[in-house]
Amino acid sequence: MDTDRLIRTLAADNAHRTLPVGSWLAIALVVAAPFSVAMFSMGLGMRPDVMTAMRNPFFDLKFLVTLALAIPAIAIAVHLSRPEASLRGRAWLLLIPLGLLGIGVAGEMMMPQRLPMMTRLVGSNSRVCLTAIPLLSLPLLVAALIGLRHGAPSRPALAGAFAGLLSAGLAATLYASHCIDDSPLFVATWYTLATLVVTAIGALVGSRVLRF
Repeated sequence: MDTDRLIRTLAADNAHRTLPVGSWLAIALVVAAPFSVAMFSMGLGMRPDVMTAMRNPFFDLKFLVTLALAIPAIAIAVHLSRPEASLRGRAWLLLIPLGLLGIGVAGEMMMPQRLPMMTRLVGSNSRVCLTAIPLLSLPLLVAALIGLRHGAPSRPALAGAFAGLLSAGLAATLYASHCIDDSPLFVATWYTLATLVVTAIGALVGSRVLRF
């Protein structure tokens, strides 16, 4: 057997035995999710009027925004786990949650309001939001970083940032069922700040643990 054929055979054998990064990431997140759910159940729980709240389009919008952040962030994180990968051609996906938030804020502004804008922006759960989303993100962030370690990111801080972004998006989806503040202004302010905290932690830790 010549050298080239041997190399191809070994590479093919290795490919069969090694799961792709996306699979490792999915497995890690599935394992971590029950920890975040348990933390949510013990510390927060669903809001008592959740069935009534589901008739409010702004309540539903929260889930659209958080999932529109988490799903593209997962795809981009897997992409960034490859050597020499960049955001080119994929960064626009992050405009989807921003666009949904913009539509929500504009729609709310056009409606007759019972509460002043500052009251809707500050809400009643801003401190809880800033604490809960990062805490619920932690098991998911650890899992995401473990999953991405099976890749070879050439920009570990950026890959870590997207690990934080996807973790925050998933945690915010969970938290949204507890949060009684449905105003898009509240979501745009406090959910965003909490997400930035987790993203920064992901970038900092990822720059160390994802270094290839």
